[in-house]
This record gives sequence, C-alpha cells and structure tokens, in this order.
Amino acid sequence: MSETPQREGGVAVLLRGMRHNPEITEGLWLTLVLALISTAGGSLVPVVVRSALDEGFGTGDVETSTVTRYVVIASVLIVGIAATGYWSKVRIFTASERGLANLRVAAFRHVHDLSMLTQNTQRRGSLVSRVTSDVDQISQFLQFTGIMMIVSVGQMLVATVVMAFLSWQLTIVVLVSFIPLLISLRWLAGAMSKAYDKVRASVGEMLAVIAEPVVGAAVVRSYGIEDRTQQRVDVAVRANYRNNIRAQTITAGAFSAAILVGGIANAAVLGVGVWLGVLGDLSIGTIVAFVFLVGLFTGPAQMATQVISEAQNAISSWRRVLDLLDTPADVVDPGPEGEALPAGDLEARFEHVSFAYPDGPTVLADVDVTIKPRQRVAVVGETGSGKTTFAKLLTRLMDPADGRVVLGDVDISRVAFDDLRRHVLMVPQEGFLFDATLRENLRYGSRTATDDDLVHAVEQLGLADWFAALPHGLDTRVGQRGESLSAGERQLVALVRSALADPAFLVLDEATSAVDPQTELRATRALDRLLDGRTSVTIAHRLSTAENADRVLVFDQGRLVEDGHHRDLVDAGGVYARLHSSWVAQASLG
Repeated sequence: MSETPQREGGVAVLLRGMRHNPEITEGLWLTLVLALISTAGGSLVPVVVRSALDEGFGTGDVETSTVTRYVVIASVLIVGIAATGYWSKVRIFTASERGLANLRVAAFRHVHDLSMLTQNTQRRGSLVSRVTSDVDQISQFLQFTGIMMIVSVGQMLVATVVMAFLSWQLTIVVLVSFIPLLISLRWLAGAMSKAYDKVRASVGEMLAVIAEPVVGAAVVRSYGIEDRTQQRVDVAVRANYRNNIRAQTITAGAFSAAILVGGIANAAVLGVGVWLGVLGDLSIGTIVAFVFLVGLFTGPAQMATQVISEAQNAISSWRRVLDLLDTPADVVDPGPEGEALPAGDLEARFEHVSFAYPDGPTVLADVDVTIKPRQRVAVVGETGSGKTTFAKLLTRLMDPADGRVVLGDVDISRVAFDDLRRHVLMVPQEGFLFDATLRENLRYGSRTATDDDLVHAVEQLGLADWFAALPHGLDTRVGQRGESLSAGERQLVALVRSALADPAFLVLDEATSAVDPQTELRATRALDRLLDGRTSVTIAHRLSTAENADRVLVFDQGRLVEDGHHRDLVDAGGVYARLHSSWVAQASLG
C-alpha cells in the first residue's frame, strides 16, 4: 500500500474512484441539469432587476404595474431556484451515500481478505482510518464541495454569458481581473494536493498511535509508562497539527487572493461602468445588474479555493482507499469456482512445503509429512522454530512459497474459504471476544444455533457447572475483548464456540495464560471432549499435551527434525528429549 513511484494525478484518482463505485454517478446527468437550471435562474434575476429599473423608473415616473410584473417574475425564479437546488442536492446526497457505503464495505472486506502477513506489515490504525475517516472525507467532498463545484462552474459560465449580453466591455474588465488568479490556481492545486497527502497520512499514524495504548491500557498502567506513551501520542498529534497548519495556510493564502481579486473586479466594474454610463453607453439598470452579476462571478471564484482545498483532501483520501483496494490479496479465495472438501474425516499432507517472509530468511524448509484422520498431533519446538507458521499454512492463513498443502486429496489453495472454514478451524491462543453477550459470542461458532444448542454444547464439554455460576447465563456481558471474564473463562468460551462450529479438523495454539487450577482442569477436560473423534494439530506449550498426543512433530530452525510418539522420542535422546527435560525441570521448580 505504499505510494507508487509515479504518483497518480487527482483527475485520474477521481475517474478511477467513479469507475470503482458507479453508483455515485447514477442519474448524474439529471442531477447536473437540475443544478444548472438552479444556477441559470440565479443568473437571470439580475436581468429582471435591470428590466425593472430601466422600464419601471426609466421615464421618471414609477410604473407600478411594470415593477409588479417583474417582482412576480423574480419571485417565480427564486422559487424555481430553491426547488431545483433542493432536488439536485437530495439526488447527489443519495447517490454518493449509496456509493460510499459500498466503498466502505468493500474496503473493510478487503482488509479481511488480505493475508495475516500483509496485515501485520500495516499499522492497524492506518487500516481503520482508510475505512472510516478517509471515506468520510470523500463523502464530505461529494455531498457538499462536489455539488458546490458543479453549481459554481455553472454559475460562472451563465453569469459570463449574461454579462457578455449586457456589456461586452465590462465582461472583458471582469475576466482580465481574474486572469492572475486563474493562472495561479494550478500551482495552488498541486501544493494543496501534496499538503493534504501528508495530512491524511498523519491522521492514520495518529489513530494508530492512539489506538495502541487505549487497547493496551492495562499494560500501560501496570508498567507505569504513561509518560512515555503520552510522549508518543504527543509527537503524532503535533505532526498532524503541523501538517494541517501547513495545508490550511496554503488554503488561506489562496482564499485571500480570491477576495483581493474580487474586490479589484468590483472596483473596476463600478469605475468603468460609471464612465460608460456618463458616455450614455450604459443604463443605470445595466450597471446595477452588473454589480449583481459580478457578485455571482466573484463568489464562486472565491469559493474555488475552498473547493480546491476540499477536493485535494478528498483526492488524497480516495487515493489511500484505492491503494488499499489495489493491494493484492496474496491468499486468494477461489470462491464458487473452488473445489469442495470431502465430507467426514480429513487427512492432511504437506508436500515439500517451504515458506519465507518477504526479504527474510526461510522460516519453514522442505516439510514433508502426512497427518492421518483422527490423529491427535502435538507440534513442539523452541520459539522461532516454525511451528506457528506450520499451523497457519495448514489453515491457509498464509500460502507456501514452495510445495503444497493438501486436505483430503485437495490442494487447499483451490478450496473456497467458506468450505475450508467449515471443515478446518483454528483456535487461537486467546479467543477474541466481542463486546456483547455470551450468547452473541458463542454464535460466532454457528450463526443458526438456538439457545438450546448453545446450552447443549456447554454441557457436552462438561462445563455446565461453570455456566451455572455465570450471573446472567447466556445474557452475561463479556465486556470489551472479553475483559469481564477471566483469561481461563475466555478460553472456555473459545472451546464452546469451536464445538458449535463442529469442524472435522482442529488446529489449536495451546494457551499459555496462567489460570487457576480449577479452570485449567475444566479447560483440559473440555478440550479432550472437543478433540474426541476429530483430527487435531496442537501447538503444544505444556508437557502433558505432548505426552497425551498420538504423535509429536518436532521443529527446529524451520525444519521438521523428529516425528514419532512421545516415549519413542524421549528414548531417542534428540531435540525432543532435550525439550522434554527442560519441561520436567520447570515443572519440578513450580
């Protein structure tokens, strides 16, 4: 998601964004026609004023009927302006919101389609800002600045035509006054674009820096690092502040220049208009009408600086969102075209699988192993040995660099994600819980589960006594990230959720959280029941897990170095025997 060497221009970004979300432009021509009708009506009002002055007062006597007629005409024009303006704004609001809602959903979905490897290279706050604040900035531009730009351009064009009809001399005066501003707008647009690119990037960085200590508030307090954390937040906030000030300074300079040019144009029109009036070339009504028309011309010109400012801000945001959507999902879902996994028990095979992170060393090298149906396999090894990578490849959170992973004789890269997740489930080290009820969290295992199904799953895992002790049963609130429950209870919820999903193949990252003995006993019994009759691969951190497994896979420096039963591997005196001795020593110290 980094900037490409050739930075894409603003117009190209807008066109690409429109192509990506065609809903935004649906019915655009009718919207433009309504906006132009509203604009044309506004430009015709000064012509009506001119006729009322010249015809109603030109003879020296007040022609009441003439003035009344033009007042009625002006009133009808004003009502028409209001009606068509309202209709055009409602249409563009509706179209832009529909398109941006789809853009937001697409961006959010794409974040989840990215591999864990790609996600881990990005700041979470930056990803969130692209789905939230960046899309909000686009929305503001399309709904307010965008319609303002359309109306302003139309107003300037119509006003120019009407001015030329009334007096070509004064029209030239106005246009000449604005030539310097028009020339400078291109430079201002480029400067604003670069400035707002930095603003949007600093917003993402600031959100990331703020989000981390909010999520990790307990760690911040426990280690007394509030001051250090505050310093990081202050640095990010100050950087965003400086970028905003720089961008707003450019905008303010452009706006002031437009005000100056507008004042010069007004003064020139009055001076030249009075001179032409004295010569008898202009009527008083034409001069007054021209003053109104110059206002209609200079107003949009002054507003153009704000339009450019908001447009560049929105283009920077749109560029960031499109860059996110253009980031390839390196773990691609075959979707409906994918192959289906066979029903029932599954065999897994790693066929000469290797994996390396980009620009990094090999993490897993030439792994060739078969896991038979209903086997309980423990995966062990020191930190960095490759066991977690093995589990992620087995569940296709990442794809191998070489070789292939096969489930039930099907290459898992050809299996649709929906089908793969129904058959193979990974239970992470700490199951993430959402700020909702226990019922809602359990239903992530099965969205169609009834309350009876949930209770039955709890009882199947032998957790009825724990469930009965909860204050509100299924209605118990678990809190943000499950903080209302203990670490052990969060593990129990993850196990029940897995039971509801009912996969044929389970991959577990065994929790290392310190829990009380009673909860540990519950979790161990529940896990035994969950694994019964299923194929399982467990990243083992405890001695008992490896001892009770049907088979132990031992990884060392990215290679599968030993494979066998616990007792056989201990007797062999290799890597596993050394790890086992270390576990026994730690247990005796405990």
